Amino acid sequence: MPVETDTPERARPEPIRAVPVRHPGRWVAVAVIGVLVAMFVHLLVTNKAFNWSFMVDEMFRPPIIEGVRGSIALLLTSMLIGIGLGVVLAIMRLSENPILRGVAWAYTWFFRAVPRLVLAILFGNLGILWARIEFGLPFDRQIGALFGVDDFEARLFGFSAVEILTGFVAGMLALGLSEAAYMAEIVRAGIQSVDEGQTEAAQALGMRRGQILRRIVLPQAMRVIVPPTGNETIAMLKDTSLVAFVPVSTELFFQLRAVGSRTFQVFPMLVAATIWYLLLTSVLLVGQYYLERHFSKGVGRTGRARTKLRGLAAESGGTTGKVDGA
Repeated sequence: MPVETDTPERARPEPIRAVPVRHPGRWVAVAVIGVLVAMFVHLLVTNKAFNWSFMVDEMFRPPIIEGVRGSIALLLTSMLIGIGLGVVLAIMRLSENPILRGVAWAYTWFFRAVPRLVLAILFGNLGILWARIEFGLPFDRQIGALFGVDDFEARLFGFSAVEILTGFVAGMLALGLSEAAYMAEIVRAGIQSVDEGQTEAAQALGMRRGQILRRIVLPQAMRVIVPPTGNETIAMLKDTSLVAFVPVSTELFFQLRAVGSRTFQVFPMLVAATIWYLLLTSVLLVGQYYLERHFSKGVGRTGRARTKLRGLAAESGGTTGKVDGA
């Protein structure tokens, strides 16, 4: 006959008293930052060197607005040259032809090594090398002399170097050609980030190399290319101020500095330049955000859907191996 034994009830544990972790360092940091912000605001309000009324009155005058337009035009044209030529250079770097690879490497090496300010001043003085820029048969006079023909010229048309190499064109070429070297590396990295299986599958479908690059590779690479290109665009906006030393009169920093020199109010005009570049950069940041969101469609959804499927499998007691392979 079995003996019944009474099992004692397990004592219920006392409720846990959760004590929040104290972070005194955070409050000290908040206090220090608050004091510094208050000091900075006090400096802006009380220091007469800012001369806010004069600054606001001058920074929206027609010459300054014309300088803003000039900076934007210089930004757009330089980035168009940089992106277009950068894509070509990136394709050359990835080519199987060693000559194309060598030329692209030499280009990127040179323009990444020389500072943009030096390039801008150098291009602004190219008129020293040529009085005229002409198009036609190369070495026409030498060929004529070789065959005994004096004054042989096979030139179709030409321009005066002073007329065509204006300050704006010189600055545009210097910034655009320099930007192409950086964009070539960005595009090359984006193309190499696309899985090779995509190219192999497209080749199996009979697509040509140009079609594969245009329809398969580049659309997928844009997710990698767009963020650094946005950064380069913002950097280019700031680098447009370098052409003030060419000089380019239709440029924002040139106009603001001219006002400061003429009125002996140099510091307020430097602050006005800071405000203008902050405003323009903020607009570019908004555009970059929407571009990134457009080219990242479908990337985040896959991860979220996979995480949700794993959670459902865990709740139902299933395994997550099939979910990972889905």
